[in-house]
Amino acid sequence: MNKFWIVLGHSYWTRFKSKSFIITTAIFLLFVIGMANIQSIVELFDQEDEADVVAVIDDTDTVFDSLAESVKQLDNNVTLEAYDGSLSEVEELVRSGEYVGVLEIAYNQENLPVGSYHTDQLANTSISTMLENQLQQIKVAMATNQAGVEQSVIQSIYAPVSFDTVAIEKEDGTTAKTEEELNSARGLVYIMLFLLYITVIVYGNMIAVDIANEKSSRVMEILISSSPPVSQMFAKIIGIALLGLTQIGLTFIVGFSLMQQKQDNEILTALGFADTPISTFVYAIIFFLLGYLLYATLMAMLGSLVSRMEDVQQMMTPIMFLIIIAFMISIFGLNNPDNSFIAITSYIPFFTPMVMFLRVGMLDIPFWQPILSILIMVVTITILAIIGARVYRGGVLMYGRASSIKDFKKALQLSKKE
Repeated sequence: MNKFWIVLGHSYWTRFKSKSFIITTAIFLLFVIGMANIQSIVELFDQEDEADVVAVIDDTDTVFDSLAESVKQLDNNVTLEAYDGSLSEVEELVRSGEYVGVLEIAYNQENLPVGSYHTDQLANTSISTMLENQLQQIKVAMATNQAGVEQSVIQSIYAPVSFDTVAIEKEDGTTAKTEEELNSARGLVYIMLFLLYITVIVYGNMIAVDIANEKSSRVMEILISSSPPVSQMFAKIIGIALLGLTQIGLTFIVGFSLMQQKQDNEILTALGFADTPISTFVYAIIFFLLGYLLYATLMAMLGSLVSRMEDVQQMMTPIMFLIIIAFMISIFGLNNPDNSFIAITSYIPFFTPMVMFLRVGMLDIPFWQPILSILIMVVTITILAIIGARVYRGGVLMYGRASSIKDFKKALQLSKKE
């Protein structure tokens, strides 16, 4: 057991002190700090940018004031300025950069305003779209006024309809989640899916690379003579897991602390941290750890079959496909979590960590369903651990290029000779 802790500590501290770990952790923390202060950063750049000035040639002599006021209320960074010259003259000023564009307003045959926007920045459609929308509102107001319809009537017509979705109690006494609860849970599910997806790929691949690196440097021959190969495998899996939890924990603590200091409850609610039940967080931790153990065991097993760094990615491809498929199923299920396909795939061990957590977070499913999926995963991990330990025991003794599943048979044969 003492040797197990030695290998675990070596796997953890070697990676923890590496420059790549320190740099990636610093990048994650800077990203979190930047996202927590994104509004201040945007405002800082907005203050440095000069306001966009649009010249307006108003042939109607009645539209400019209303249009300028509505644009000012909508966007402080866009200013309308009346221009008395000709269109050709102001176009020269647009080319020189004094104006971003010129809007020409006139009356049509129905005595209603029409506009024509001239600019040399056709790719920037935000200003033209805003001017078109505001001019449309002025046109509607003028048209209804000419027709003798009161403005209050028009406002009531265009007001959004009041529409509520009410959850009906089910036959088993449970109530379907409301739209607010679903939106709140969806934020947490998004985070869990991306976290599990990235963690399994990054840290699982790290295990395989570690093993291949030790084999290529012949360190493995020393290790297997001092400690059992099975102990090495699980020591590496747990050591890298602790490394990942350290990085994720630091990122989460910094992000959560910044949000708490800002008292930014809206962000916490949007992410699903405000009104989410404690049981959902418990399931998140359980499925996260089980998902990592499942894929890490597979990657350690496959990593033991290769002895060259360039062969690692080739052997990891089947597992990567499984992770991608699970992620895509989960993304599909975010908008349709009660789909029968989602329910079936949530019991397939390789998809369970993402898909079942999706269902737990967004649906009120019976208690036995997540428990059953957890038991299936535990059994699957146990079976894979037993098989993986045998493959690992023989695989670490194999050198040369590993390019096919046939190497499993060879690794199992070598494990029996020990």
